[in-house]
Amino acid sequence: MTRLSLAVRGLITTVAALLATTAASATAQAKPEPKAPRDFVALDRVDPTIIEEIRYFTPHNFVGEPVDGYRQPLCILTRPAAEALRAAQRKLLRQGYSLKVYDCYRPQRAVDHFVRWAEDLDDQEMKAEFYPNVDKTRLFADGYIAEKSGHSRGSTVDLTLVRLPAGPTRPYHPGEPLTPCFAPQDERFPDTSVDMGTGYDCFDTLSHTLDPRVQGEQRANRLLLKSTLEDLGFVNLAEEWWHYTFKPETHPDTYFDFPVSRRSLTGHN
Repeated sequence: MTRLSLAVRGLITTVAALLATTAASATAQAKPEPKAPRDFVALDRVDPTIIEEIRYFTPHNFVGEPVDGYRQPLCILTRPAAEALRAAQRKLLRQGYSLKVYDCYRPQRAVDHFVRWAEDLDDQEMKAEFYPNVDKTRLFADGYIAEKSGHSRGSTVDLTLVRLPAGPTRPYHPGEPLTPCFAPQDERFPDTSVDMGTGYDCFDTLSHTLDPRVQGEQRANRLLLKSTLEDLGFVNLAEEWWHYTFKPETHPDTYFDFPVSRRSLTGHN
C-alpha cells in the first residue's frame, strides 16, 4: 500500500470517527427530557389565588444561585396535594390570609445540586442569612441536606401565610448585605409573610415548628398554618415550620427528575 493510500485511509478513519462523535452528541442532545406523570398539575391551574414565590428559581436561597432543574418559577404538585391546598386557601381567605408557596415538586437534579454545594466547604456566600450558627461541615449530619428529598415525590410543599392584601416582595440583589434568618422580622429580608419567628430555609433549631422559644404572635401564626393544613391531610415536618406533606402520597417511593416547567406538563388536561 502506498503512502498516499495510507494517508487517505487515515483521513477517512479520522473523518468517520468525527462523524460518529458528532452523531452521538446530537443523539444525546436530542434525548427528550423526562415528563411529569399525568397526575401532576401546576398549582396555579388548580388555584390561581395562592401566591407563588419559588425561591430556587432565584439566587435568594442558601445556595446563592438558581438551582438546577428550575426552568420556571412554577409550583407543580400531585393533583390531590394541589386540591387540598385549594381547600386550605378557601378557609384562610375567609380569615384574611393567603397561602404563599416557596417550593413544591423538586427534581432530583436540584437535590444533587444541594449535595454538591454542601460538599464545597469553601462556598459560604449565603451563610450569614441561612445558616449563621451552623458549621457547614455539619449540614449532612444535622439533617439540613440529604441525598433524597420528599419534595421529589410531588406531594410535599414549603409554604407560609401572608396577611391580605398582599404586597409584592422586593427583589433580592446578589451581594447585598445579609441578615440572619432568625433576626427580628423588621430586620430580616422582607418577603411579605406573617412573622413565623424565622425566615424560610433557616438552618437553625428555631425553625422547629413547636420550638418553645417561639411564643406569642409567631407561635400563633405557626399554629394557624399547622392546624389549617393538618385538618386537610397534610403532615408537618417537626424540624421545619414551612414543610408539609400531603398523605397518603400518590408516589410514596418514586423520586422524579423532570424539570420544573410547564413543558414538563405538556399534554396534561
